[in-house]
Amino acid sequence: MNNIVIAGAGTFGTAVAERLSWNTKNRVTLHTIEKDVEKDINEHHQNRKYFPTRFLSRYLTATSSFTVFREADVIMLVIPSKAIVSFSEEIRKNTDKEPLIVNLAKGMSDDGAFITENIPFSRTASMKGPSFAIETINGFPTSFTFGGQRSDYEYFKKEVLTDTQFSLDYSSDVRAVELMSILKNMYAIAIGLVSGKFNSPNVDFLVYTKAVNEMRGFLRIFGCESDTIFRYCGIGDLGLTALNDLSRNRTLGMLIGKGFGFDPDSKSSTVVEGLRTVKLMGEITREKNVTGDFPLVQALYRLLYENDSLNDYTVSVLN
Repeated sequence: MNNIVIAGAGTFGTAVAERLSWNTKNRVTLHTIEKDVEKDINEHHQNRKYFPTRFLSRYLTATSSFTVFREADVIMLVIPSKAIVSFSEEIRKNTDKEPLIVNLAKGMSDDGAFITENIPFSRTASMKGPSFAIETINGFPTSFTFGGQRSDYEYFKKEVLTDTQFSLDYSSDVRAVELMSILKNMYAIAIGLVSGKFNSPNVDFLVYTKAVNEMRGFLRIFGCESDTIFRYCGIGDLGLTALNDLSRNRTLGMLIGKGFGFDPDSKSSTVVEGLRTVKLMGEITREKNVTGDFPLVQALYRLLYENDSLNDYTVSVLN
C-alpha cells in the first residue's frame, strides 16, 4: 500500500484525496486542523463545509493528529503557501521515514523564496497544472507537471496515480514549475482587466500572448529552463486561470476592468494570490533594470500600487 497523507482538507485537498482514493493501492488520509471537517469526513463521508452536496469515498479518513505523518510514504501539501515551511518543520519532528513531499500550493513564502527549496526533507517535488477543484472532484481528466527527481516522478506516476485519471508531464527544474504557478495568477489579473473592459477575445489573446512571452522572460531571470512554459504548469495553467471565470485572480481583474474600486491593502478573507506576485515581480524587474521587457507587470504595478488609471493601464498593455 502507498500510505498517502494530504495536508489540507479544503476544496483542492479534498478533491485530490478523493481522486487518489480511486487507486485501491493507496491508503489516503486527510490531515486538517478543522475539527468539524475531521468529524464530517469520518462519520458521514462528506466535507460539507467545502462540498455541501458531495459524498466522498468511504475509504477516505481524516485526522488532526500529527502522528499520521509518522509512517507516510507520500505527503502532499495543500495548505496556504505562507504556512508550508513552518508546517513542514513540524512534520519533520513527527516522521520516522523519508517520505516524498509534494507541494501543491501556489505561491511564494513571505520572504519571496521558493517554497520547495525550504522544505526540510531530502525528497521534495512540486506538482502544478490546470486543475479547478470542482472538476477534479467530479472526476474530469486533470493534468499536472511533476517537478522533482526522475525516480520520484516514475514512482508517483506508476504507483500512486493508477486509476485516478490524473495525467503528468515532467520537469527536473522544480524552481521553474513553482515559478510558473506563481506568475500565472498575476497574469490572470492582467487578462481579466482587459476582459472586463473590452469583453473581446481578440484583446484577451493579445494580452495572453504577451503574458506567455513575459513568463519566459522570468524563467530566464531566475535561471530556469525556458521550455517549462510549454508544460501543463505553463501555458496550460495560465490558460485555465486567465481565461476562465472560476478563477479568483481573473475575477478580480474583471471587476477592476468594469470600474469597481479596489484596495490592494484590504484584509479580505478571500485569497487572491496574484496581488502579492504583482508587487514582488514589479519590484524585482525594477531592481534588475529590465522593466522594458515586462510591460504587463509594470502596468499592473502602476495600476494597483501607484494609482495609475485604468485607461493608463490599457494604453500600456495594448501598444
